[in-house]
Amino acid sequence: MRDAAAKIAAILPPTPLFVSEIKGVPVAFKAESLQPIGAFKIRGAWHRLTALDENARLRGVVAFSSGNHAQGVAWAAKRLGMPAIIVMPLDAPRAKVDGTLALGAEVVSYDRHTESREQIAAQLAEARGATLVPSFDDAWIIEGQGSAGIEIASQLEAMGSGEPTHIVVPCGGGGLAAGLALALPHASITVAEPEGWDDMRRSLEASWILPVGDAPPSTSCDALMTKEVSPLTFDVLSRRDATGVAVSESHVKAAQRWAAERLRLVVEPGGAVALAALLAGEVAPSPGMVVILSGGNVDIDAYARAIGS
Repeated sequence: MRDAAAKIAAILPPTPLFVSEIKGVPVAFKAESLQPIGAFKIRGAWHRLTALDENARLRGVVAFSSGNHAQGVAWAAKRLGMPAIIVMPLDAPRAKVDGTLALGAEVVSYDRHTESREQIAAQLAEARGATLVPSFDDAWIIEGQGSAGIEIASQLEAMGSGEPTHIVVPCGGGGLAAGLALALPHASITVAEPEGWDDMRRSLEASWILPVGDAPPSTSCDALMTKEVSPLTFDVLSRRDATGVAVSESHVKAAQRWAAERLRLVVEPGGAVALAALLAGEVAPSPGMVVILSGGNVDIDAYARAIGS
């Protein structure tokens, strides 16, 4: 994980760590929304793709994503001169699809309700001899995402704030949460998810993996619509005694507005769920707490409605 942090530090500056008070308690906010591709996913993608040898790079990579991992892989592949194919849902936000295409990747669309993105991606990778790059179920990806924790610890130390004591983090498949849990072994970990898609929370409480139900509710948090977490991320978080909370759509919108007003940051719905948990009282603010704002790739019309409602 320190190797991943060093590789990323060589090409990207640390994302800012802002401090603002919640109920009179100073809380730090890690703005991963300000990454070049607008999300933390650039970390795992860069760490994974730079580990490929020359022959593998020539054959390229295949990934599946609703948009943020897609752009992370596309960005890394373009910088390394590699071909990239991204399997994306038909209902992915247009801004994320356009961003992926602009980075030179080939996009293959699928219906998330009737088709398996994992199966499509695996078939494409086999047919082209390419490397499959999962969005969270991969040790390299987890290590890369954990580099954010290395940055956080260094930034807090430079600010004279001591070690982080509690990390609140958005969770889809759990790659970022697992990486932070490994990078910051002395901090408590709370994962935040949208209501109805809180399978990691329920899995941690049950002590075994529970998938999302057959008819999950609609959600604006497209980045967190993972129907089942992986044994890899679940194992890391369960061994670290991580806890989970769920937030409503109205709480997510309130968090987006708060981030815009107080931090001057544009944060997408999925990137705002950890902040939403704090503002909604699902998590109590405490000294040494760090909240991750994991992405800022918004549909501009939907974002305008969210912060204006």
